[in-house]
Amino acid sequence: METVLRTTNLNKYFYEPQPFQVLKDINLEVRKGEFLSLVGKSGCGKSTLLYLISTMDTDYEGTLEMNNTLLTGKKQNELARFRNEHIGFVFQFHFLLPEFTVLQNVMIPALKLGRYKPQEVEERAYEKLKILDVHEHATKPASKLSGGQQQRVAIARALINDPSIIMGDEPTGNLDSYNAQVVFDIFRQLTREFGQTIITVTHDPEFAANSDRIVEMSDGRIISSHPALIS
Repeated sequence: METVLRTTNLNKYFYEPQPFQVLKDINLEVRKGEFLSLVGKSGCGKSTLLYLISTMDTDYEGTLEMNNTLLTGKKQNELARFRNEHIGFVFQFHFLLPEFTVLQNVMIPALKLGRYKPQEVEERAYEKLKILDVHEHATKPASKLSGGQQQRVAIARALINDPSIIMGDEPTGNLDSYNAQVVFDIFRQLTREFGQTIITVTHDPEFAANSDRIVEMSDGRIISSHPALIS
C-alpha cells in the first residue's frame, strides 16, 4: 500500500531551561487510508512529533517526506501552502470563528488555497457538511451549535481541501462520551469509505482501540507499533 508519510531518524531538542532531547530517532511510515493513533504518557513526545510531521515545527534533525515530497529544509511560505493543500487539522478545541456561519467556517481553507471559484468552494463545503450530518446548520453562526456539532464542523473544515492526511490533537478530549463516540464513527467512516489517512494523538484508550494501528511512545522513542485490537 502507498506510503503517504515517512520520517527518518527524527530528533528534536529543547534548549530551555536546559538542553533536553524530546524525540529520539523517530522512524515512522504511514500508509494511505490508515487510521493511526499515537499514544503514551504525558511528556512522552507524541504531541511534539505531531507538530513536526505537520510541518508546524521545522527545528529538528532528520528528514520528513509526505506524498514523496521532501519537506525538510523547505521555506516557511512553501510549507504553509503545502499544509493548506495536504493537511487537515482537528484539535481538542474546534477554533471556529463564532461570528461566521458554519458554511463560512468550512470554506475558509479552500478560499485561501484558491484552487476553486467561490461558488464551487461553497458547494464543496456544503457537501462536507452533509457527510458530517451538520448541513442543516450551514447558515447558523458557529457559536449557536453544541460542542459536538462544532467539532463535526471542524472536521468538515479539515476535509475541505481533500487533504492527504487529517491530523488530530486530542480530537475527543473536550467531548462527552456520546460525542466522542460520534467522532470515532466519523473517523472510521472517513477511512473506510473515503480512504482518508488520519493520524491522531490521544490519551483515550477507547479511541486508540477504534483506530487501525497504535504507535506507542515513551521517553521520546517509539516503543511499539501494532494493529488495534478491534480494527
